[in-house]
Amino acid sequence: MKSAFLALDRWTTGLAMAIACFMLVVASALGVFQIVTRFVLEQPAEWSEILIRISLIWMVFLGIPTAFRQGAMVSVDVLYRWSPPKVRRVLDWVVCLAALTLIAVIIWWGWDYAQRGSVQSMAGLESVSMFWAYLALPVGGLFCVIGIIANLIDPKRNELETAQ
Repeated sequence: MKSAFLALDRWTTGLAMAIACFMLVVASALGVFQIVTRFVLEQPAEWSEILIRISLIWMVFLGIPTAFRQGAMVSVDVLYRWSPPKVRRVLDWVVCLAALTLIAVIIWWGWDYAQRGSVQSMAGLESVSMFWAYLALPVGGLFCVIGIIANLIDPKRNELETAQ
């Protein structure tokens, strides 16, 4: 069960990071496109700005699971270093439950926000619903849940281990 969940985590975290990297490429390409159309051609493309924002939002929410998986999102370094192994495990559980609580709130309200935003259209892209922009919160949150639980099962603290 543990190895199956960790395999699922490797797959989902890798997928989320690949999409996040792609979103960075999209934002960068659209940024260059926007600069060229605005300042060289003097014909600004108003749709590119909203797509840059949306791709950056998706990039952030799909990049967060990797940070959670690496144990870099919530870190109590000093307390963790000074604690005996049993207390460290308790700290792992406390951090995991706190992170899962926060992510549950983000998933819940993100989904609610996405549904409410489905009647709103994007500025510059009137035919596209804001649902697709707001959907980044619950989707990223679901990827985070897997990374948080995987970090509890198999903790990775690369920055802690190299600092000692």
